[in-house]
Amino acid sequence: MSELPTYSQLPVTLVRGEGCSVFDATGREFLDLYGGHAVASTGHCHPAVVAAIREQAGKLLFYSNVVGSDVRTRAASAIVAEAPPPLTHVFFVNSGTEANENAMRLARRHTGRREVVSTDGGFHGRTADAISATGMEKYRALQDPPVPEHRFVPFGDLAHMERAVTTATAAVLLEPVQSMAGVRTAPPEYFRGLRELCDRRGACLIFDEVQTGFGRTGAFFFAGRDGVVPDLVSLAKGIASGVPMGAVLVSSAIAARVKNEEYGTTFGGGMLACAAAEATVRVIGEERLLDRVREGSERLRRGALAIPGVADVRGLGYLLGIVLARDAKPVRDRLFERGVLVGGASDGKVLRLLPPLTLGPNEIDRFLGVLRECV
Repeated sequence: MSELPTYSQLPVTLVRGEGCSVFDATGREFLDLYGGHAVASTGHCHPAVVAAIREQAGKLLFYSNVVGSDVRTRAASAIVAEAPPPLTHVFFVNSGTEANENAMRLARRHTGRREVVSTDGGFHGRTADAISATGMEKYRALQDPPVPEHRFVPFGDLAHMERAVTTATAAVLLEPVQSMAGVRTAPPEYFRGLRELCDRRGACLIFDEVQTGFGRTGAFFFAGRDGVVPDLVSLAKGIASGVPMGAVLVSSAIAARVKNEEYGTTFGGGMLACAAAEATVRVIGEERLLDRVREGSERLRRGALAIPGVADVRGLGYLLGIVLARDAKPVRDRLFERGVLVGGASDGKVLRLLPPLTLGPNEIDRFLGVLRECV
C-alpha cells in the first residue's frame, strides 16, 4: 500500500453511495450514521448536488479567486443569507483546520492581540495553530513545540473563563457541541455569558461549527441560538456535501478592516466546490431538512433511551452521542458486522451519530432495532 497511514480503517472498501447508504464492491449495503465524519450532509450523491457539480464541470473546473466567479458569488450569498447578522461576509478555504487557522488570524489582526483561549475537550484541526488550540492532549502532543499563547479552561465553566480572558486575549475559540469529546454541550446561559465576557474584554468570540454547521443541530447554524452570535464562525465538513471545502463567516465589523493581500488561498472558493455548496444550501431548504433533523433527532433519542444498556443520549439534532453503560467499541464492531456505520469518541462509552440530514424514520427504526440487538 502506497498511502501514508492515517486513520485505522474499517475492513471495507466502499465504491458507491446513495442517500443514507453506502455499498462495497460486492454490493453489500451499510446504513451510514457516520456520514464520512459528518460530511454527507444531503446524503450520498444527492441528485441535485451531483447535477450542479456536473454542470459546473462542463463550464469551468477551476480558476482561483484572483478573478470573479458567478457561482462563487451565489454560494457566498446563499450561505450568508442563512447566517444571523452581523455575520455578513464569507471567506472560502479548503478544510476545517484551515478555517480555524484563518478565524484565529482574523481575530488576532482585528484586536492586535495574540492569546487564544479555548476549552478542554475541543478539537480544532491538525495544522499548527489549530492543533495548538485543541484541548485534547493526545492530539496537541503531535505539535511539539506548540504555537505559543494558547490557554485552556474547562468546557462549560464560565467562572474559569472569566479568569482566563483578559485584555491580552484575542479570541475565545470553542465548539458549541464538543463532538470528539463525546458530544458534550453547555446550557444557554454559558454561551450568553461568553458573549458578554468577550464584549467586556474586547475579545472575539469564535464558534467552531465545522461539525455543528449546515443544519446538523436542527438549525442552519448554532450561531444565533438563544440570541448568541459570535464574531467568527468556522465551517467545513458538510458545507459542500462531500466536495472538500471550508469557510469562515466574518462579522461586518471585522470584515470592514480587512485589506487586499492580507488573506489568500489558491483552491478556496473553487468553482466545483462552490457549485456543490450552493446546491447543498438549496437542498436543505427545499427538502425541509432542518425539520427532518429536529423530528428525527427526537425519534432517535426516545428510541435509544428505551433500550436497556443505554445510559444517556447527548447532543443536538443529528450530532448525537449514545452513552452506554459499558465500553462502546464492541457494540460499534457488532453494528458494523450487521451493516451499520457509527462513530466512536474519546469517551469510550459513547457511540457518535453524524448521519446525513436526509435520515428518515424508517432508517432510524432500522438502526434502533439493530442497536437493541447489539447492546
